[in-house]
Amino acid sequence: MIYGIGTDLCESARMEKAIARDLFLKKVFSPAEQELLLSHTGKRRTETAAANFAAKEAFLKACGCGLGGFALAEIGVLRRESGAPYYELCGEAARWVQEHHLTAHLSLTHDAGLACAFAVLEQG
Repeated sequence: MIYGIGTDLCESARMEKAIARDLFLKKVFSPAEQELLLSHTGKRRTETAAANFAAKEAFLKACGCGLGGFALAEIGVLRRESGAPYYELCGEAARWVQEHHLTAHLSLTHDAGLACAFAVLEQG
């Protein structure tokens, strides 16, 4: 059964300036995400950061709790070897998902300077 859905858009240009600040990186992205971002350069880094940021907001919308629900760094967004994105949750976000018996699904795309994320929380 679907518990919630969420979607979000983020401009890559917005992330280009933001990820240049170390404090922003540490506040918004998990250590594993920071490593992922540092493994990319240029356009790919900013597109990945924008897609991950959009995925965090999409997750919060699917939870129904908005931006104040969990710390953004608790909502990690990583890639499988195939390139498929997935959530890696920790802290309160992970506990909340476990308590509600949820599985989080994620789809990402980017084009023309925009990144889009679509999150589905499945219960049961």
